[in-house]
Amino acid sequence: MSVVIDGIKDRTGLEKKLSINSYAVDSTRAHIRIIDHAVCLQCERQQCINCCPAACYAPQPDGTVLFSYEGCVECGTCRIVCHEFENIEWTYPNGGFGIQYRFG
Repeated sequence: MSVVIDGIKDRTGLEKKLSINSYAVDSTRAHIRIIDHAVCLQCERQQCINCCPAACYAPQPDGTVLFSYEGCVECGTCRIVCHEFENIEWTYPNGGFGIQYRFG
C-alpha cells in the first residue's frame, strides 16, 4: 500500500529521482515568480503548493506562499493551476540555466 504525502505518492522516491538532475541556477533572474503575494491570500485552494512536483511552493504562517525557483523542473504546472488569479509569471530560464535532466 502506498502512502500519500502532500498529494504525491512516495515523496521520498520522487525526491530521490529529482536529486539525479543537475540545476544551473541563475541567481540574477528568477524564471518564475509570484506576481503579487497578497493575491495568494484570496486563493482558498493554493493549488501551486499541492501540485508542484518539485515542492517549490510552501505555505507561510501568514497565508502567503513562498516560492523557491532553484529546484524548479520547468513543467509549467503552477501556471496551469493558478488559472483563477493568473498570479504566476513563468518564462524560460536564460540560456545555459535551469534544469538538466538525467536518465530521461
